[in-house]
Amino acid sequence: MISPKSALWSLGLLLAGSAPAHEIPSQVVARMLAKADADRFQLVLRVPLNSMRDVEVPEFGPGYLDVAALEPQLAGLATQWIVPFVAVYENGERLPAPAVAATQISLPSDKSFTDIDRALAHLEEAKPANSERLVWDQVMFDIYLRYPIGSDRSEFSIRAGLGHLAERVTLTLQFYLADGTTRAYQFLEDPGRVLLDPSWFQAAWHFVKLGFVHILDGRDHLLFLFCLVIPLRRFMPLTLIVTAFTVAHSITLIGSALDFAPDALWFPPLVETLIAVSIVYMALENIVGTARHRWLVALGFGLVHGFGFSFALRETLQFAGGHLLTSLVAFNVGVELGQLFALALLVPALALLFRFVVAERLGSIILSAFAAHEAWHWTMERAAVLGQYNVGWAEWLPLVLAWAGLIAAVLIGVHVYRRQQLARADAEAGSQELD
Repeated sequence: MISPKSALWSLGLLLAGSAPAHEIPSQVVARMLAKADADRFQLVLRVPLNSMRDVEVPEFGPGYLDVAALEPQLAGLATQWIVPFVAVYENGERLPAPAVAATQISLPSDKSFTDIDRALAHLEEAKPANSERLVWDQVMFDIYLRYPIGSDRSEFSIRAGLGHLAERVTLTLQFYLADGTTRAYQFLEDPGRVLLDPSWFQAAWHFVKLGFVHILDGRDHLLFLFCLVIPLRRFMPLTLIVTAFTVAHSITLIGSALDFAPDALWFPPLVETLIAVSIVYMALENIVGTARHRWLVALGFGLVHGFGFSFALRETLQFAGGHLLTSLVAFNVGVELGQLFALALLVPALALLFRFVVAERLGSIILSAFAAHEAWHWTMERAAVLGQYNVGWAEWLPLVLAWAGLIAAVLIGVHVYRRQQLARADAEAGSQELD
């Protein structure tokens, strides 16, 4: 049975005219402001009105939005397209469905979403009059959701599943803490459930897992590690090499994460090209059979790989909350755990291969040749991408020289220290022979 309200709405559409239902937009930018206040969790969203699909938007004239006719349906649109897809959690428990407390139609130029209090005040204002002649597919839809909570001091998390609004959705989220500080997030894909103000332990555990997964998903890092260990399977040499690689990539990873590295568009393809070159070099060294001072080579190339690791952190450090240093250390720990896990598989596998399938020297040449072939293709592909950028060396030369000086100082310092250690060991051995 059709309700009187629905009948009036249908009649209004016939009299006013309507825009037809539209296809899914290719790209949408959604904004979200959140705050826990006393006994309620306030969530304010702004999305383009044209992301509400399968809706016949009332129009008048040559495509102007009939705000007066659409206003009674705004709460229903929010309930259908937003409420079921946004989940807010208090202390791990999902909160019940929120009340749609207010809605608003805004111009893209409206500045009220710079602050949650201004956004809430804007939501209480009168809707735009039809005399303003708004084009329906150029306006924004603002929504105020209110969730009941037990305490504003609870631990809150959110899953903003708005991927259905467009083929590509970018979401910015700003959470206001009780002390007045804010946490800012930006998501290009659905990140799942996000802690809005994580504790140090929660941040550390998240980044340990992130580092572990990253090293196992990184084909180039794994192939470099593989080339490192092909000729070495004894515990002490492996320990020295992995330690050198760890120390080196930790330096550049942390330095880059703290913005002590170029942020130009050409820098990531440059680093990715150098990483591919490092694999080619290690593979050729295995083939030629000149794998001396491999720990020093691991140290040098580890500095380059550290920049590569930092690129994985650029979009995820926002999940660190107020625990930046803890998260950086935790990511490093995760990377090391991933490396140890990979070595625990690689070393026994190589030992079995060289014992029962192929002679060690021949096997090392064959495996390294395959690695060099693959890495050479990566080098060419990445170099081609790098060649598309106009590198402003004059602008970045001081920073590049500073990093080059640091890398050289680390390599020279460690090499001198190593030589002193060997000289001391030789001296002690000589004195023992004289005794």
